[in-house]
Amino acid sequence: MIEVEHLSKIYGSTPAITDVTFSVEPGEILGLLGPNGAGKTTTMRILAGYLPATNGNARIAGYDVHENSLAVRQRIGYLPETPPLYPDMTVEGFLHFVAQIKGVSAGDRPNKVTAAIERCNLEDKRRVIIRKLSKGYRQRVGIAQAIVHDPPAIILDEPTVGLDPRQIIEVRNLIKSLAGTHTIILSTHILPEVSMTCSRVAIINRGKVVATNTPENLMTQLTGGSGYELEIEGEVALAKQVLQKVAGVSLIESIPTTKGHQSQENRAYLRVISQAGKEPGKDIATTLVRAGFGLHELKRVNATLEDVFLQLTTEEKNFDPEVDLAADNEGETA
Repeated sequence: MIEVEHLSKIYGSTPAITDVTFSVEPGEILGLLGPNGAGKTTTMRILAGYLPATNGNARIAGYDVHENSLAVRQRIGYLPETPPLYPDMTVEGFLHFVAQIKGVSAGDRPNKVTAAIERCNLEDKRRVIIRKLSKGYRQRVGIAQAIVHDPPAIILDEPTVGLDPRQIIEVRNLIKSLAGTHTIILSTHILPEVSMTCSRVAIINRGKVVATNTPENLMTQLTGGSGYELEIEGEVALAKQVLQKVAGVSLIESIPTTKGHQSQENRAYLRVISQAGKEPGKDIATTLVRAGFGLHELKRVNATLEDVFLQLTTEEKNFDPEVDLAADNEGETA
């Protein structure tokens, strides 16, 4: 449904995205995950026809985004990070207006508008002025305007940003309910957003896609599916240097004492992620003790999507092509 091949966007001499390639199958929800400034919004603006690409191709529903821009726009629903709303219109009036400019015939508009209102749980707000709505309801109206013409593809840029926890859950459930009948791509830098909403994830860093797969496969193939939490006594920076030399160790990070640990003098808490197929727990313990560190606790923990994200966005290395990883990162985003 959505095919992106070697997409690049350069501002002057600065690459915003470089050689971005991924695809989204019909009915699938793909999460475009990356840190702020990674190139997510640039990619989505190109897909929506808002920006031209410098190089590469993108097709939605079989139509080239550049060569058949109008046909693509008729087949997508787009929600930018700030919903494009007219605050002095009612919810129903605004959706009728959007349906009209998106080419929905006059006879079909009432049914399309009602369907969008019902899907977004806006029945009791249909005659309310938009500026009087809470941010959560405005976000729902933004999604409603994206689906009012019943497009096969929906593009959502940071759909839950700025919402409170309850609103986030409601919007997530709404997005998940659209899967199957719509193909959805959403961007986010919020890790739970991906694991709770998306069937597949593309991780983008410094303008390049560095991994695409299901969250479960990424956790298994990139981190080995497990790691270790350590409580040590000694200088943490030196301990990290020692642990980096242990075979089978992929990533080392400090754990804040607020994460279920009580701070004790001269104690440090570390999380060590193992490479795929490796179990370096015994070597970790032996190395630390021989180096003179006090090892108070070492326990195995399951790897998380956060571990994958940190590994892919902090390391410069090549990964197994079987998980659809791109080459080394380079360049900065605009």
